[in-house]
Amino acid sequence: MRVEPARVLPAGFADLPTDAARIAVVVSLTFPGMTDQTLELMERFTRTALETLLAAGARAVLVDSAAAELLPAAELDAFDGVLFLGGGDVDGALYGHHDPVPHSYGVDRRADEYCLELIRGVLERDQPLLAICRGSQMLNVACGGTLIADLDPWHLHRGGPDEPMFLDETIRLLPGSKVAAIMGSERITVRSGHHQAVATVGPELITTAVADDGVVEGTEHPGKTWVVGVQWHPEDSDGNEADRMALFAEFVRSSRKEQGRKGGINDTVRLTGSVHA
Repeated sequence: MRVEPARVLPAGFADLPTDAARIAVVVSLTFPGMTDQTLELMERFTRTALETLLAAGARAVLVDSAAAELLPAAELDAFDGVLFLGGGDVDGALYGHHDPVPHSYGVDRRADEYCLELIRGVLERDQPLLAICRGSQMLNVACGGTLIADLDPWHLHRGGPDEPMFLDETIRLLPGSKVAAIMGSERITVRSGHHQAVATVGPELITTAVADDGVVEGTEHPGKTWVVGVQWHPEDSDGNEADRMALFAEFVRSSRKEQGRKGGINDTVRLTGSVHA
């Protein structure tokens, strides 16, 4: 069971101007234990993310972090920005957690190690990076932080038994952060559905958003031009469309600046393990 690219790629990327920002969208199109429910969520969230990038004027390329043949990490240098989407749990051993994890699902150590390699390369090159949910957790681990392996209490962050997994959650955005400036507010309602989260924030990162129970909901890298991690799901189509567009549009704007710094687009990227839109 896996997400089929044809079901998530919107029409319209080919109609964009040749100088449109090019975004690598990193996501595992399959993971262990994928169910009909998680497949539907992955399809819907990935499709919404790609449609929002298109609406913001960017051309997207899917990079499957669970592909049989993975795109060489160095080839992400050809992109103007990188978006990491959600998915399965992060292997606890990667952040020092070796005990059994309640409610664990979708762990794929190979994909985790690949994503860590990609993120570290993106940070080294100072490319614009938007990391969502699992992506935000991987960003924190890549920067030396740890995760809460299983949230308890969890009621603010996901639905209970026999309830929808995703729910509305109100969080606080810290003044001075990029995400607070983008949203223009210190409190917003977001879509959440997670049982893991950032614990100790990596020493290179700062906290930018917190839940009402104190759980970290957002981070950014103050030493880089534009690196933002959010635990919530702006790409949930049931969420606030204006907030989603504001975040993605700012990410694309930063990616266009990166394109200008590079002096134009690099068309030499090889797309093994990915799908060119």
